[in-house]
This record gives sequence, structure tokens and C-alpha cells, in this order.
Amino acid sequence: MKQNKEVKISYWAAHLTTVVSVSLVLLLLGVIALVWLGADAETRRLKERIELSVVMADSVSDATAGKMAARITDEPYARNVKLITKAQALADWKRDTGEDLEELFGVNPLSPEVSFSVKSDYASARSIAKIRTRLSELPGVESVAAPDAAMVESMNANIGRLTLLLAIMAGVMVIVSFVLINNTVHLTIHSRRFTIHTMQLVGATNGFIRRPIVVNNLVSGLLAGLLAAGLLALALIGARSGGLPDLIGLIGWGAFGIVAAAMVLTGMALCSLAALVASTRFLRKDYDELFR
Repeated sequence: MKQNKEVKISYWAAHLTTVVSVSLVLLLLGVIALVWLGADAETRRLKERIELSVVMADSVSDATAGKMAARITDEPYARNVKLITKAQALADWKRDTGEDLEELFGVNPLSPEVSFSVKSDYASARSIAKIRTRLSELPGVESVAAPDAAMVESMNANIGRLTLLLAIMAGVMVIVSFVLINNTVHLTIHSRRFTIHTMQLVGATNGFIRRPIVVNNLVSGLLAGLLAAGLLALALIGARSGGLPDLIGLIGWGAFGIVAAAMVLTGMALCSLAALVASTRFLRKDYDELFR
């Protein structure tokens, strides 16, 4: 009776160790995933700050410029389209420079403009050049001001390197996590190796022996995923209240929910797969090999 109690305590202690170990690994994966999503959201935000300005000819009226703004709004690449009328352009000039051009020249010499930012999918030097050329050919357009192509390419190259670095880190962490989880589960099953051999001796099939091991570790993966998701949520809330970078404000709770669900599913998949591999390994061992 005492020996059975000790075996049960050892069994549950091993499962508790599995849950804690796996949850820590999943927590690291979750942090990387959130950083990746945050970097992607920030990347899109930076790309969508690239702004183009369509300067209309002097003879173009504000009404015609408004039609141009409506036309650009319908384009798939445009966002935050804004019409700057002649009067508004004059007021902006006076505010920025302190000069009253209308008083100086007797008329308002400024032209209406249409400014807009591009969507992130079009934030490349080639796409911006095509947009600029197409708009420059429209009637009434005097010029199109766009950011320097070298600056755009430099920004995209830096973003690409950051994305590649995060992808490599995520890949390495997945491999490391599987190795750690596999070792943890292997140790758990190792403590029951003689029980497994005894069940084989009385005629239990490999599937009958393997099924509860896989299911138990599947549950351990589920608990580890829930624990890791809960810890990650608390860490994000604490970071926001402590004045640290607000990832939730950047990606939203919906994206966090997807990451949390992925953590749970990853924990279940890795633990069950590791249990399947480890149990199969012990089922193939002879009695003498169990002492090694």
C-alpha cells in the first residue's frame, strides 16, 4: 500500500514537472509570436506613413481637385486621402513661414493638393514609382511628390532582416522546445517502464498500453498551454500598467487570443507526439534494457 502511494505521488510529481516545464517553453514561444506580430503591425504602420502629394495646376479649381481626391480614394493603394484647398494651403504656408502670400502677390498663388498615404502592400519603391507615373499623366496634375526610393528600399530591407531574424528564432525555439518536451515526457514514462513491461507480459496490446500515456500527456500539454497563456496575459497586462511597450495595444486582444490558442494546441501536439515516440521506444525494449 505504501509503495503504491509512493508510486502515485511520483507519477503525479512527474506530470507536474511536465506541465511546468512545457508551460515555460510555450511561454517563450508565445513571447516570440507576440513580438513577431507586434513587429509586423509596427512594420505596416511605418509603411503606411509613406505619403504622396499630388500638386494640381494653378488653373485647377478646388472642386476639380475634390474630384481628383475622390478618384484617388477609389484606388486600391490609397488610404487617408486628404484634399488641401487653395485657402487651406495658403493658411498652412502662413502658419509655417509667417508670410502672407496673398498680401504679397495680390492673389493666392498656391495650388490645391491631394495628399494620401499608401497601403503597406504598395510600400515599395517600384510600386510607388508606378503610382507616381500614373498620377502624373492625369490631366490637371502639375507634379507628384513622393519619398526618395532609396529611403523606401532601405526601410523595407531593415524590416525584411528583422522578420528573417524573428523567423529563425521561432524555428530554433520550436526545435528546442520539442527536444526539451520530448526529454521531459521521456523521463515521465521512464518511471513507469516496469509497469509497461508487466502489462506486456499479461497480454496487453501496444495500443492499449500506449493510449492512456498519450492521453495523459495530451492533458498535460493542454494544462501547460493554458498556464502559459495565462502567465503571458498577466505579463502583458502588467507591462502595460508598468509603462512598458504595450503589445496588446499594438496587435489587439484578438491576435493574442489566436496566439494563446496556438500555444495550447502546440502544447497538446508536442506532448502527445513526444509521449507517442517515448512509449513506442519503451515498448520495443527487452526486460534487460529497462535497467539502463
